[in-house]
Amino acid sequence: MRASETGQARADDYQILEKAISENRILITLDEHFGDWAVLPLSSHPGVIRIKVNPTTSGKVIKLLLHFLRKNHTSEQFKDHLVILSEKCAKWILTVTY
Repeated sequence: MRASETGQARADDYQILEKAISENRILITLDEHFGDWAVLPLSSHPGVIRIKVNPTTSGKVIKLLLHFLRKNHTSEQFKDHLVILSEKCAKWILTVTY
C-alpha cells in the first residue's frame, strides 16, 4: 500500500512511520534519509526496508524487492530493524537496544 493510498501523500516521515506502526506494517521506502537517527529516531516498529537502486525504476525496485522477500524472511525478523537493500547486499541494522 502506498502512502498516497492512505491519504498521506504529503505526510512527513514521522507521520508515515506512525501509520505503519499503528497498522503493524513493514515500511518500504526509497527515501535515502528515512530513519536517519538525527532526524527520525526509530524506536519500536515492525521494520523499515530502505531500497537503494540506480536508476530508480519501478522494474528495478520490484525485481530487487521480490528477490529479497523470496528468501522466506519472517515478519518477526524485521521487527525493530532498518534494512538497507541494494543490488549488492542487504544490511540489517537493529534500531533499538533492549
